[in-house]
Amino acid sequence: MQHPPDLPPLRDVIARYGLAARKGLGQHFLLDRNLTDRIARAAGDLTGRTVLEIGPGPGGLTRSLLMTHAVDVVAVERDRRCIEALRELGGAFPGRLRVIEADALEVDEASLLSGPAVLVANLPYNISTALLVKWLKTPDRFAAYVLMFQKEVADRIVAGPGTKAYGRLSVMAQWACHVETLFDVNRSAFTPPPKVTSTVLRLTPRDRPLAPADRGKLESVTATVFGQRRKMLRGSLKGLFADPEVVLGKLGISPTARPEELGIPELCALARALADG
Repeated sequence: MQHPPDLPPLRDVIARYGLAARKGLGQHFLLDRNLTDRIARAAGDLTGRTVLEIGPGPGGLTRSLLMTHAVDVVAVERDRRCIEALRELGGAFPGRLRVIEADALEVDEASLLSGPAVLVANLPYNISTALLVKWLKTPDRFAAYVLMFQKEVADRIVAGPGTKAYGRLSVMAQWACHVETLFDVNRSAFTPPPKVTSTVLRLTPRDRPLAPADRGKLESVTATVFGQRRKMLRGSLKGLFADPEVVLGKLGISPTARPEELGIPELCALARALADG
C-alpha cells in the first residue's frame, strides 16, 4: 500500500453528498479502512494491472484500491449521487481513477479495459448472482475476481456435491474457475448493516475448464436438472433426451440419482452427450 493522501472521512463525504444507502439498489457501504485494505490485498500484486470495481458507492474500497500499485481503477457506478463524490476522490489520485456512470448488468467490460485486469467489488446484493452469471460467460476476461457476496450466495458458489447448497451456480463457477473462500464480514462492518453476514471469495479462471463441455450445453443440463432437483435424473432429463435412461446407462450414471449427487465431470459428460445429439 502506498502512503495515503489527505482524504476526508467517508462519513463526511456521505453526509456532504447526501449518500444515504438505498435499499432498492442493494447498497451497504464499507467504511472500515482496515477491512477495505484487506479486500484490496486479497487481489494480490496489482502492479501493472487495471482494477475494475463495480458499485463503489462513496468510494471506501476505491480508496484502498487506489492505494495499491495498480495502474488505474475503473469504477462503474449506477447511482448518480455517488458520481461527484468519486470524481472528488479521483482528484487526489490524478489520472488513476476513471468513473463510469452505468448499469453493471449492461456494461461491456471489455470496452473499458486496455490491459490485464482484476475485478474487485463489494457487490450490490440484489444483482450479485446475475453479475456473476454474466462474468462466467467470459471468465478469462479478468486475471482474478475478488468479490463480496451475501454469505448464503457465497456458500452456493463454493458448495460441493451432496450438499443442499450445491447447484447450477456451484457447477458453472467451479467449472470455469478455481474458487476460494477468503473470509466472512460481519454485518456490523456496513452502513447500514445488512441482515446477513457477507463473504469474500476469490475466483481465478482455470487455464482450461474442469472437464470438457460446451458452455451452452452445460448451462442447459444444469438448468434442467437443478430446476427439478427433487426428481430422479431419468425424469428430469426427459426434456433434453428422448431416452434418458439409455444415455445415463452409457455414461455409467444411475438413472435414479438426483442432480446433487453428480460431480462436475458427470454433468459435463451429460453436456457432451447433449451436444452429440
